[in-house]
Amino acid sequence: MIETTTKKAKISQFVMIVLPILISQLGLFSMNFFDTVMSGQVSPTDLAGVAIGSSIWVPIFTGLSGILMALTPTVSQYVGAKENSKISQAVIQAIYLSIVISLVIIVIGIFFLKPILQSMDLETEVRFIAFNYLKALSFGLIPLFVYNVLRYFIDGLGHTLITMLITLLTLPINLFFNYVLIFGKFGFPRLGGVGAGYASMITYWCILFIAIIIIIRGQPFINYRIFHRLEKVSFNVWGRLMKIGIPIGFSIFFETSIFAAVTLLMSEFDTNTIAAHQSALNFASFLYMIPLSISMALTISVGYEVGAKRFRDAVQYSYIGISSAVLISLLSAIGLFIWSDQVAGLYTKDASVLELTKHFLYFAIFFQLSDAIAAPIQGALRGYKDVNSTFILAFVSFWVIGLPVGYYLANYTSYGAFGYWIGLISGLAVGAVCLIIRLIYIQKKKFISKKEPMLDKTNE
Repeated sequence: MIETTTKKAKISQFVMIVLPILISQLGLFSMNFFDTVMSGQVSPTDLAGVAIGSSIWVPIFTGLSGILMALTPTVSQYVGAKENSKISQAVIQAIYLSIVISLVIIVIGIFFLKPILQSMDLETEVRFIAFNYLKALSFGLIPLFVYNVLRYFIDGLGHTLITMLITLLTLPINLFFNYVLIFGKFGFPRLGGVGAGYASMITYWCILFIAIIIIIRGQPFINYRIFHRLEKVSFNVWGRLMKIGIPIGFSIFFETSIFAAVTLLMSEFDTNTIAAHQSALNFASFLYMIPLSISMALTISVGYEVGAKRFRDAVQYSYIGISSAVLISLLSAIGLFIWSDQVAGLYTKDASVLELTKHFLYFAIFFQLSDAIAAPIQGALRGYKDVNSTFILAFVSFWVIGLPVGYYLANYTSYGAFGYWIGLISGLAVGAVCLIIRLIYIQKKKFISKKEPMLDKTNE
């Protein structure tokens, strides 16, 4: 990143940061998207199995990788403060931490995955697919988490175009192995939904090797000498990373795990309802990549300006990001309403599942509108390293408001499975309002400490 003096320059630089992040996020998410879509072409049972497996895995992965996300504001603030010498140690320690996290997940999975699945009211074949899908993914956990560290390092420097290129290079690999292993092509066995897990595992290893080569040989990353010497484990650095990262991880976990909880609670409904719910949720998550990408770009840009103590510039970046997310979300809502038939048709050919998916998609419209406000504000707050508020608000909005309301509507009213979506929308809307209040408070606090006005009419 570079220092900018006008709003026009800020918008230009923000676009240059956010577009590669968006493409990267869409590419990474499309792996899960294609897992779901391609498994659905085999049978509703395969779709449901992958859906259950994903509902368990996604909140665990996103929550724990959220801890490592502390590296992004750490690196961006070091760059803004011109303390580049501290970056290498932070990256290496984050890699050590990522390996430990991966091993802990594997050990927990060995002991608890089967009991969790057996406790659910699932058809035997759906349970079998879910278990083996997750088992296949587990062989790629270490490279996946280490890659995320390297990605957060690259993004923290503002070189989001590089992570985009890495993702685009590995996406064809994932598609190829999905095709080969799900449908049994070129002499390979037809594994159905389980094949999607093995395809993702292979992709995780490939994406790590590509990232390492770029960091070792490419500019400007070679200047940071990330892998030039073996660092001792520093629990002090781990502590600083986790002080920021744990609230980030928990806030992400509370948000993503709520969807897993809803999917698990919906196991009382039939397989078609589970498949339709997961299909709509999968597409809503696909749309969520837009505000999420803007959120990540705001963490980088706001963190950079805060590190340089240019708080007025940080405010301007915040509102550029939030307003763009809302505008894009409104356009997405209109498109989803018009083309709901076509979107539902991406996931299934089964008439019953297709009709149910369309109804869930209508609720997804309101969900992503609230996300367009909440996600960018969370990114801006992380740029200020204000992470505890997002953690608390995520817990309250989803688990104190969203899930209880959804459970009541689903079980004690005529809304049925749709009640869970209404509850989640309600919780997210409340959270978005509270996040707006928190961001305004933090911005005012920074300006009061520096004794300068929040707005500068000359900076146009």
